[in-house]
Amino acid sequence: MKLINLIGVGDKEACGELYERTIQDVFKTVHFLVEEKTDVDDLVQDIYIQVFKSIKKFDVERKFKPWLMGIVLKQIKAYRRKKWMIFRTVKKVEEFKEEKELDFSTEVIEKITNKQLVKLVDELPYKLKQVVILRYLNDYTQDEISAILEVPIGTVKSRINAALTKLRTKGKNKKILEEVRKVYEY
Repeated sequence: MKLINLIGVGDKEACGELYERTIQDVFKTVHFLVEEKTDVDDLVQDIYIQVFKSIKKFDVERKFKPWLMGIVLKQIKAYRRKKWMIFRTVKKVEEFKEEKELDFSTEVIEKITNKQLVKLVDELPYKLKQVVILRYLNDYTQDEISAILEVPIGTVKSRINAALTKLRTKGKNKKILEEVRKVYEY
């Protein structure tokens, strides 16, 4: 990977090219996994800082995108931990969820067009939402998700199954269930 080597020696154009090639996947993953939409841009910036710091450690024998998603998910985890610590320190009792506006790229809109379906996915527990986003939004295989999350393949399969079961259960009418079936192809 010539691009990786150029980034390793500090080539700014190579950094820009890598950013342009990967920003869409990184942004949409962060957007779906982070509730505070005002933090998305800062978190994406932190992710790329970490990517460029860690690029020399990248094993060129591996696929790049799963490695990148591993960094994305580790940064999201660190962000969530930091938010939780702030929450505990300040001892906030009230949580509010504002209606999330759908301001996604056209690619995401093509995959998930139903606001109710997006709301159902958003209501999943974090670990289940994580596998749904990686599998069905980013089209990673179960093996790749296993590597990204550093969990056994059986765990990935059970989380996907649990997520789909919850989506089926939460779907209140056949229209939502049919949309879930269509989008998630099962």
